[in-house]
Order: sequence, then structure tokens, then C-alpha cells
Amino acid sequence: MIRQISSLPFALSVLTVCAAVLSAAGASLEPVAARPLVPAERRYSPYDGVLPACDDPAVFERIQGRFHDREAEFWNTGLEILGFEKVREIGYKTNGEDYIPRRYCIARAYLNDEKSRQVSYSINEDLGIVGFGFGVEWCVGGLDRNDAYAPNCKMARP
Repeated sequence: MIRQISSLPFALSVLTVCAAVLSAAGASLEPVAARPLVPAERRYSPYDGVLPACDDPAVFERIQGRFHDREAEFWNTGLEILGFEKVREIGYKTNGEDYIPRRYCIARAYLNDEKSRQVSYSINEDLGIVGFGFGVEWCVGGLDRNDAYAPNCKMARP
């Protein structure tokens, strides 16, 4: 004669045993030490943490020049950035003390189509051409056509 086991009490007892085993295993594990935090300025090949300000003309020239190149050569729109205003810093070294120093900024850019758009950009130490000088990563809101910083340039901000 085959006797049928009620499934609800059996399932509850199995879950209780599993929960007890997992909690015992979790209680016996010691926390794993994270990697040591070495500020970027004290590394073997250190960074100095000195970056241009958000409103530095050299930063704006790079953004304007690269935006012009991209729009003229790749998208063929003829759009150009005419100027910037409402520039402000929104973060500095927000990724942590032991990462490459970055300054995050936003500004309003005025384009030749008579519209203004938000530009999110970061100024990065030693990420210029061949690792020399500062580098700039940027995204113009509404014009990130290949979604490199999607959604709406959020990935260009901290």
C-alpha cells in the first residue's frame, strides 16, 4: 500500500532546514577583507589630483571641437556648440580615493540650431592622448544617438 505524503508540511520542514543551514553557514563566515585602499596620489605611479576647473576654456575647446567633428563627419548634421553657461561641478573623485581622479560637471550648451541642451562631462587626469594631460568625456543631452551614455547622458555623470 502506498501512502501519500502531504506536500505542505513536508515543504515547510525542508525550507526550515535549509534556512537553518544557511544562517549557520552565514554566521560562521568571517567578513572578507577588501583590497587595501591606496589613494591615487600615493601609488607607485601616482596621480597628482590637479585637474582643470569645469569652466576652463581648454575643456570647452575640446568639447566644442570634438562635437563639431562628430556632427560634421559622422552624423552630417552641421550642428555646432556656440557657447556654454550655467557651468557647475557635480562631483570630484566620486568613484573613490583610489581611482583615477575625475571631476564631473554639467553646463548648458547653446547650439547653432537655436536650442540649448545640457552637457554632462568629466575631466579625467592623464587620460588625454597617449595618457598625457587631461582627457574629457562628454555627452550632449538629446544628441547621444548611439546611446553610449544612455539613458539621456546619465552614464556621463557620477
